[in-house]
Amino acid sequence: MKKILAALLVLAAQQTFAQSNQETLFSAKKGKKTTIGAYGVPAAKFTPIDGKFGLLTGGYGGVLLNGKIMLGAGAYSLVNNVDLPTLNTAGYKEYVNLWYTGFVAEYIHNSDKLVHWTAGALLGGGGVGRRDKNRWENDDWDHNSVYDQSGFFVAEPFANLEINITKFLRLDVGASYRYIAGSSTAGITDGKIGGPSLNVGLKAGKF
Repeated sequence: MKKILAALLVLAAQQTFAQSNQETLFSAKKGKKTTIGAYGVPAAKFTPIDGKFGLLTGGYGGVLLNGKIMLGAGAYSLVNNVDLPTLNTAGYKEYVNLWYTGFVAEYIHNSDKLVHWTAGALLGGGGVGRRDKNRWENDDWDHNSVYDQSGFFVAEPFANLEINITKFLRLDVGASYRYIAGSSTAGITDGKIGGPSLNVGLKAGKF
């Protein structure tokens, strides 16, 4: 009986030792712990909207695992006036109102190198509509009335070159492609508000 008990104790000890070396999805190399950081990226996107210059501002950010994989969210909106063909009977100009948001994942390659690359994607949705420019009408000031709005699905893969400025600050320059499906606003098609972008962002956080 004592021999059987001793054998069971030895077997249990061996199993415990084996499990301590078990590899998991988020485990680091042997002897290293999984690191958790976070960062945010205010960003600007220069993009054609219906063949005209568009400026989108916003950003993204989230939790960084082992200095390589970020999981978070992002949002952008059109901030300049991009005019549309006039459909209203009054004859005043109309402009694109555009915004979108969603889940963002990003991979950072060789994060400790001075210059390295990143790649990721945003998946989510947004809204588009027609809006008036600020104007005086009927003894009242009209502040960008938005109408004929519709929602859409958006998928935007991106890739950046990244430069480490300081330990907590990095510069991103890259490109993305905005794929949009499902919008139904008059005079605005998915193709007019989708397309490529040149992106600039300033990444700040704990890496």
